[in-house]
Amino acid sequence: MGGSGLSEKAELREAKKLSQGDIEKRTGLLRCYISRVENGHTVPAIETLEKLARALEIPLYQLFYDGDEPPNLPNLLKRKTSDDIAFGSSGKQARYLHKLRKCLSKAEEADRKLILFIAQKMNDQP
Repeated sequence: MGGSGLSEKAELREAKKLSQGDIEKRTGLLRCYISRVENGHTVPAIETLEKLARALEIPLYQLFYDGDEPPNLPNLLKRKTSDDIAFGSSGKQARYLHKLRKCLSKAEEADRKLILFIAQKMNDQP
């Protein structure tokens, strides 16, 4: 299955005493397609890889990794989500937004519309 380390899956299949025909029956994939995947002539979709892993009765990661356990992931920096970035999602901004909501909830509808209009006009200013 190509340079990604998937070409060894024919060996894995054979070690489990399974033929390409057996995999064909278990997955619904054509035998000629299975051969093309095993020989690195085609790149399978993730759904196909999931079918092959189920047919081989192995976890998906083992199609890419030779160890018995999943590989340890590197310590990646935690990415900020849109909630982390959004105004008012934490700290002083959250407290300010809470106070603003409280005040707006007590205001008349016409006053809320006026405040919104002014805020929009201020936002349009360069």
